[in-house]
Amino acid sequence: MPTPAFEEIAETFDFLDDWEERYRHVIELGKALPGMDPALQVPATKVDGCASQVWIMPQIQDGRFDFQGDSDAMIVRGLIAVLHAMYAGLSVADVVKVDAQAQLARLGLDEHLSSQRSNGLRAMVQRIRKLAADAA
Repeated sequence: MPTPAFEEIAETFDFLDDWEERYRHVIELGKALPGMDPALQVPATKVDGCASQVWIMPQIQDGRFDFQGDSDAMIVRGLIAVLHAMYAGLSVADVVKVDAQAQLARLGLDEHLSSQRSNGLRAMVQRIRKLAADAA
């Protein structure tokens, strides 16, 4: 049940030849991610388990999941943008059904991120799933 926005990222990744280009694309996605109000960057929105500073603030309206996110690391902002493309607009019930590991594997992220970044990405996915489950 990938969203059209995530499918677009997957298609772009298929088109890009090497990982340096893909990393640049992830960073560009992070640069395009709207900034998060610093007032929302508080312990309650902080994601534990990330080497970088990461904040995720859910926005649920009419049973649809969305979130704001930010990080102090540009590559992580890009990963947040990838997760946003994966989850934004889904029903809260569908968020927990997404096989994030399989979807991210389509991009090859599971093979090309450092163990610290992979752990942080898993922590972000777990946080998003928990937020959606709590809202369901």
